Amino acid sequence: MGKLTFKKEEKLSGEKSIQELFTKGSSFYLSPFKVITLYSNSSVNRVLISVPARTFKKAVDRNKIKRRIREAYRINKEKLTSNKKLLIAYIYTAKVILPSTVIHEKLILTLAQINKGNEEN
Repeated sequence: MGKLTFKKEEKLSGEKSIQELFTKGSSFYLSPFKVITLYSNSSVNRVLISVPARTFKKAVDRNKIKRRIREAYRINKEKLTSNKKLLIAYIYTAKVILPSTVIHEKLILTLAQINKGNEEN
């Protein structure tokens, strides 16, 4: 087992790469996430986590959800088995704050779906 970290280079940032992900990427929906993926030439998988302010007015609530998603990804990122690196966007679509255990389970399912999509390509 490798280090369970979420380093700065794993965070997707930069307007160009985010714009490219949203315009050229393929997406699927697995409640409570809309997941958008795109192959990249970066050295690591890069992740963007988004929680809409329209749904959660308080920043405290948005940050709590993002923290839970980041933690679930950090622990389970080894389940991504593709040799190609990806840009991944997780958009939280639920209307309520789900418990950490539910977020962990659903994120594991999204990683399995991403792996399944990688095998087909």
